[in-house]
Amino acid sequence: YEEYVKMFNLASQDLNGKILDCAGGPASFNAEANHKEYRIISCDPLYRFTSEEIASRIHETYETIVDGARANQDRYVWKEIGSPEYMGEIRMAAVRRFLEDFPLGSEKRRYRPDELPSLGFNAGEFDLALSSHFLFTYSEQFSADFHIAAIEEMCRVANEARVFPLLNYDGEPSQLLHPVVVELRAQGHYVETQRVLYEFQRGGNRLLLVRGL
Repeated sequence: YEEYVKMFNLASQDLNGKILDCAGGPASFNAEANHKEYRIISCDPLYRFTSEEIASRIHETYETIVDGARANQDRYVWKEIGSPEYMGEIRMAAVRRFLEDFPLGSEKRRYRPDELPSLGFNAGEFDLALSSHFLFTYSEQFSADFHIAAIEEMCRVANEARVFPLLNYDGEPSQLLHPVVVELRAQGHYVETQRVLYEFQRGGNRLLLVRGL
């Protein structure tokens, strides 16, 4: 939760609105925000699976993720998170919080299996749509057209979209950022980048803010 607040520059008025977390994955933001009585819906195709299936997949990939961070320590800022091992502990604590909340949250429709770039929500249903470590992170896997369509869809269902970070998986500035921004502006969207207080990937301290037509 605290990471999301910093990643997305979430002010009180943002948190008091209705928020959609796109490609939310096994994060604890929804669980923690719901505990604070904020209105959050998370969507991800991952949510088609059971808690047990999700937990199994996470345990299979845990060591790979920690080993990858250990092998590439120069790509990260080890300030608040002091080591790859501690990073793993923090991530697993968040996963446990998510898994505890997931069954009831799914029943209450706080977790939905919708996936970008086509969401099953009404136009303007949310005040704010967020996407963390998906768009631009996987610049090699998803085209500029996919990014544009995904952000446009976020702007269709919400008054404003915020995407973090603007680096690719290897920690380099995404080559898709410029063409995506140019096209969104050409279509009449308001687009800007903002500096944030969060930086774990070295240089990953900016978000993209987009408002609809």
